Amino acid sequence: MIQTLKIYNTLSGKKEVFQPINPPFVGLYVCGPTVYNYVHLGNVRTFLTFDTLYRYLTFLGYKVRYVRNITDVGHLVGDGDEGEDKIGRMAKLEQIEPMEIVQRYTNDFHQVLEQMNFLPPSIEPTATGHIVEQIETTQRLIDNNLAYVSNGSVYFDINRYNEQGGNYGKLSGRKIDELLTETRELDGVGEKRNSLDFALWKKAAPEHLMRWNSPWGEGFPGWHIECTCMSTKYLGKTFDIHGGGMDLKFPHHEGEIAQGRGANGQDPVRYWMHSNMLTVNGQKMSKSLGNSFLPTELFAGAHPLLEQAYSPMTSRFFMLQSQYRSTLDFSNDALKAAQKGYKRLMNGLRIMKKMEFVADETKTLNPQHAEEIAKSIQGCFDGLNDDLNTAVTVAQLFNLLKKINQLYMGQIAFSEVGEEAFTSMKTNFVTIIQDILGLKEEANQDIDGFAQGLLHLYKEYKEAKQYDKIDQIRAYFKANGLVIKDMKHQIDWAYEE
Repeated sequence: MIQTLKIYNTLSGKKEVFQPINPPFVGLYVCGPTVYNYVHLGNVRTFLTFDTLYRYLTFLGYKVRYVRNITDVGHLVGDGDEGEDKIGRMAKLEQIEPMEIVQRYTNDFHQVLEQMNFLPPSIEPTATGHIVEQIETTQRLIDNNLAYVSNGSVYFDINRYNEQGGNYGKLSGRKIDELLTETRELDGVGEKRNSLDFALWKKAAPEHLMRWNSPWGEGFPGWHIECTCMSTKYLGKTFDIHGGGMDLKFPHHEGEIAQGRGANGQDPVRYWMHSNMLTVNGQKMSKSLGNSFLPTELFAGAHPLLEQAYSPMTSRFFMLQSQYRSTLDFSNDALKAAQKGYKRLMNGLRIMKKMEFVADETKTLNPQHAEEIAKSIQGCFDGLNDDLNTAVTVAQLFNLLKKINQLYMGQIAFSEVGEEAFTSMKTNFVTIIQDILGLKEEANQDIDGFAQGLLHLYKEYKEAKQYDKIDQIRAYFKANGLVIKDMKHQIDWAYEE
């Protein structure tokens, strides 16, 4: 099947057919975490969006270079140009080296993503590893008359950028005049020609821990210039896709466009993609409201708002049930439903991987089954092709699951489905779940052999009518989240849904 992927491009405000600059190669850049604290669920949802995109592009045959950075300097408290560095602030509070903070929370970030079965990026650059490139790009912007030095800091000149044909605000849809009206006077604004001008390089105050030498004195890079340098270094002056959370559209991504165009004479990105925010029981997730919880708290059920623990794969499946541009609301009811749905899907995956086509000469081909299977498979891809609408894909997988269960229970014969349709269903069902959606069984890999041994005893006890032994085995299965499927034609086990 030839698939045509459409992506909602924030820059144009519409869905566009994805056409790489240099097929089959695709450049994908995603703004990674600022590693001053534990990774939060909003981050995880964003990275899940682009992990799924990375997987799907790879499935489609593209050779993807996926760059996801680590911000380990220059991101100030409040996301502006004044104040403490987020990492430096934590280092002072704990009286340790800033790089200890960076390493601790980078490790946490990697651990959470590994638990949720994220693929690692092709390159994971750090801001501190690219100071030279940031100084060089800043100097180029000065040479291009788009930046100016003020009191040891360097600022991007937005008015001059617009005079030279730029359009600051085009990504977020904000107007310069409105932005000027909304901008309140901040400390240090006196260094700027315009209150909207943003820092490319900041002079380090005496108490600032992280600093480097530059042509303008000791200082540190601005937040926006870091991503411009890391993305274009590894993906080129203009690359295919840039992703991030919706909260980064302004000013971070707006700044990236201005810097890229100003330094290299061309827009840096073809398709801008942004994932939406999370809510909890209908309210925005935030620490101040006390409704914010970490992935590790979700996995352990260690939060007053959580009635139980929800595993990493349940959490991944829960997030995949919504389209990435829609708001995602966390609630115990929704998570419990996702847990049940995930287990149903894993039961189907386990069955499908073991199932082999068995011809039955007493049954003839029923074209309706093959048509229904083909329609559901195409429905899975239609969802993915429609701006990565995984909610549609998941719904179509459950349609295929109905057919799988009918075969498993002996309600329809393999010959009625046909070998070609069966093979297509098996291949696509397994591939979409495992390779594209990134879902996997969480149970111990040895559980099937162990369960089969107990089922052999169960069958013997059943034939001997030793019901007390049968009840013991059933109780053991239940205690381990499993159930016995006692069917007319076979005895098997499943995850308890």
